Amino acid sequence: MALVQPAHSGSSAEEITAAVRRFYERHPYPPPIASLDRERWNDPLRQRASYHLLWPADSFRDDRSVLVAGCGTSQAAKYAIRWPHARVTGIDVSRGSIERTAELGQKYGLANLELAELPVERAAGLGRRFDHIVCTGVLHHLPDPDAALQALHDALEPHGALHLMVYAPYGRAGIYLLREYCRRLGVGASSRDIADLAVTLRSLPDQHPLSPLLRRASDFTTEAGIADALLNPQDRPYSVPELFDLLDRNALQFGRWLRQAPYLPQCGAAAGIPHRRVLARLPARERYAAMELFRGTMLRHSAIVYRADHPGGPQNVQFDDDRWLGYVPVRMPDTVCVEHRLPAGAAGVLINRGHTDTDLYLPIDAQQKRWLAAIDGSRPINEWVKRGDTEAARVFFKRLMQHDQVVMDTSGSPGANAPGG
Repeated sequence: MALVQPAHSGSSAEEITAAVRRFYERHPYPPPIASLDRERWNDPLRQRASYHLLWPADSFRDDRSVLVAGCGTSQAAKYAIRWPHARVTGIDVSRGSIERTAELGQKYGLANLELAELPVERAAGLGRRFDHIVCTGVLHHLPDPDAALQALHDALEPHGALHLMVYAPYGRAGIYLLREYCRRLGVGASSRDIADLAVTLRSLPDQHPLSPLLRRASDFTTEAGIADALLNPQDRPYSVPELFDLLDRNALQFGRWLRQAPYLPQCGAAAGIPHRRVLARLPARERYAAMELFRGTMLRHSAIVYRADHPGGPQNVQFDDDRWLGYVPVRMPDTVCVEHRLPAGAAGVLINRGHTDTDLYLPIDAQQKRWLAAIDGSRPINEWVKRGDTEAARVFFKRLMQHDQVVMDTSGSPGANAPGG
């Protein structure tokens, strides 16, 4: 796909790095914010959900060490205020981004926040390893993503978890058409050029692949957002197979998608198509790749990954034996139960507001709604599932997890558990 090649494919790594640094000094992204008040997590269950998304088999801790690699103008500060007992380090190649993050840290007295002007490829220069590394929206802007990912591998504790996000190609096809348009016309990144480009975007034909994204993405309403999407000097997306190849090359193993329902043929419209049985028989990687093609609009891939030598393996949550009865479900923070205009026979419809695909909803009946109401983030399933209901409950709780309604704390599961009375 020629349209998705880096704009500076003939330049040296040093030239690309310098160009990206200059770009973000001029167009800080995300746009700087003045307040972190809305970023506080006052609900302890939100912390538990976030924690067990990464470490389902570990007992909850709130004092992990966190590296935000490519922290931008505020991401590291957000982690520091959400996790006040954690030790948060933010690095970025842009001095301006580091200075803006430091201003937030000073304003909110974030004593648990440390910052360094450092490229991701030199993360080892910090001289320590981290329990949790966050690298979102960064690798695809680097001249050598493999070198950066290897550096993050080396900075990750063997038991640690890496949250990785990279751009996806197919949902961004319209963006890459406009990037090529800008390249051919020599459109620069000055305020005047961006203002002219904003007018041009409003004149695109309705049939243009970018038009649907323009209508729903807030990024295209700001100068920084337009610049980052269409004028960034380096942008290299990854399809699902390319992402798995990237992980394999750097001794990392896939754990799960941050939101997994779009990648699963059991969820949404794909569950009713003639190919559903063929999809179900595919190896997991092939299934994910097929679903990316089926959906066609994925803008990014967000995954939880681990070192290949992680002592606990890839942290998969299984429902193929009785251990699930000892799992503690924790509701995801963006989930709601809709109780009006329901399908026939449904007592509610579950939606994760983080999903962008409108077919990803889960109707539930009255019994399932009672099970859902019993979830408090502290009790294992066997405390409220009655004898005789275990198979129906197993299917239900597995579907809740597949639809990104819950994460599971499996740390206290003692093996085979008898259901409650």
